[in-house]
Amino acid sequence: MLIASWIAVTALSLQVRAGAEVIAVAFPPWWGAERTLLAAASAHASIVRMTAVPTLLVVRPDRDGGLNRLYEAGAWLTIDPQAVAACIKADDGVGVGDDLRRR
Repeated sequence: MLIASWIAVTALSLQVRAGAEVIAVAFPPWWGAERTLLAAASAHASIVRMTAVPTLLVVRPDRDGGLNRLYEAGAWLTIDPQAVAACIKADDGVGVGDDLRRR
């Protein structure tokens, strides 16, 4: 019972809010960063941030079917980006950790 309730609470807290403009998207863990970026680009998603995990990106999907295109491009799941805040890299001088929304 404890495990089932933990899974339910986790699933609800990671769920993307309705109308969210920015989401985190997870691709298969064996994909490299290049393949992940190409998949997001093929779904017409704007990359907002990269994370410490190369297959986890924070993106702004296209408004017209963007989530469906991300799944078609190979995404496993979409997550509220605040739930993956611990995976986001600090700024390393090359812009990897820059939040593009602030520019």
